[in-house]
Amino acid sequence: MSASPSSSVQQARRTLADRLGELRRDAGLTGRELAGRAGWSTAKTSRIENARTPPSADDIRAWCQACGAEDQTVDLVASLRAAEGMFIEHSRMERAGLRQAQESVRPLYERTRRFRSYSSWLVPGLIQTRAYTEAVLRAVQRRRVAVDDVDAALSVRMARQRVLFEGDHRFAFLVEESVLRSGMGGRDVVLGQLEHLTDVGTLPNVSLGVVPMRPDRSRLPVEGFWIYDMDQVNVELVSGYLTITQPREIAQYADAFSELSEMAVYGASARALINNAINSLG
Repeated sequence: MSASPSSSVQQARRTLADRLGELRRDAGLTGRELAGRAGWSTAKTSRIENARTPPSADDIRAWCQACGAEDQTVDLVASLRAAEGMFIEHSRMERAGLRQAQESVRPLYERTRRFRSYSSWLVPGLIQTRAYTEAVLRAVQRRRVAVDDVDAALSVRMARQRVLFEGDHRFAFLVEESVLRSGMGGRDVVLGQLEHLTDVGTLPNVSLGVVPMRPDRSRLPVEGFWIYDMDQVNVELVSGYLTITQPREIAQYADAFSELSEMAVYGASARALINNAINSLG
């Protein structure tokens, strides 16, 4: 399992290791005895039980069999898969192309009622124009994806924007002012995107805030993230995609969003910053 900066992943690994340790002790086995039954070294047993090495599904099956606890195998393998899914490298998530990665989050968007999105890099996907999204996807595909299915991925991404207008979804978007000053696709694409933001901000179920550039801000910009209700947080990193489900960590991101919200401007003040960015394009 890949390392990640989130303690959610480490906690999931630790919980799984603890459960395996409990099975061994309940079976009355020493680490050496379990290793002998499983056919591996005592050191491997120690590494797994101390969460230094994540087990494979086959390791879990062998562990449960050695402990006479085969009835626990399915549940423990499911826990392993859940932990593995918390951090997914881009190369794994996008090996079949970008369309599949876009489609995979559709159920999440459909069931979420309250969206909160903070971006310090790009305009959030749900409020991107088609041209801006295409420029972003093209850049991603050129950099790290062998399969070129950008057109199909673009269609999926744009269809996802229906949640802005259907159902009882509510949205709060925060962007750093620097996002307005840089973008993808060139002047005309960025101009169209900025004009679109002024329209999006008028939707009754949307709050659009801009965090102004200033020399005395109380909180530094952080990595971009999405909060889906209070169920999970997603963070896109350089190396992969992080899913956070630990309530304590979700609360930390919610607190960060609140602090950044207090620094942002809205309504006419936000539109003024957007218009300044438009005017700077000449």
